[in-house]
Amino acid sequence: MYLIALTGGIASGKSVVAERLASRGAVVVDADVLARRVVEPGTPGLARIAEEFGPEVINDDGTLDRAALGAIIFADADRRAALNAITHPEIQRMGNALFAEVTDPYAVGVYDVPLLVEAVHERPRKYDLVVVVHADAETRLRRMVELRGMTREEATHRLNSQASDAERLAIADVVIDSNGTLEHTLEQADELWEMAAASARSEQPG
Repeated sequence: MYLIALTGGIASGKSVVAERLASRGAVVVDADVLARRVVEPGTPGLARIAEEFGPEVINDDGTLDRAALGAIIFADADRRAALNAITHPEIQRMGNALFAEVTDPYAVGVYDVPLLVEAVHERPRKYDLVVVVHADAETRLRRMVELRGMTREEATHRLNSQASDAERLAIADVVIDSNGTLEHTLEQADELWEMAAASARSEQPG
């Protein structure tokens, strides 16, 4: 399998690129989906979160109170790192297991992972290609306000809680510029697919 790590900051257009690659035939594993699974009631992950952050982040029905946890981690980088240390290894394990189920040696796998830079236990060199979907900060802030209903203060806080553009771009093999039109972003995603599919076909099985 030819494996791509696809990353980008909030409101960068990463999900648009992931959906396009999936429509072309890529096997996409979404780290955000896995992140929800690792904190479901009864999981070791949720138990560790309760131990680390206290019972106030657990709802009466035993589910994670995301708003309460978010209020803690988005205001404190150290607490955010503590949460990542709990969840990221298990997310990675689940992702690896899903890719291992793919039997086509020429498949293109896409690990859709917004926090690739933040997941310090992961090293980009394990992927065949690291792709960063990039839009400048002002564009992303505008999208969060106009499309997601955030206040500008909320959007700025969320943006600042993630890795910087410079940190993401530093690990990129390919950058998809999503500052422009949707059509331009999709054109770049199609070019990426053609390149990745050709690379996958050229690799020897196994």
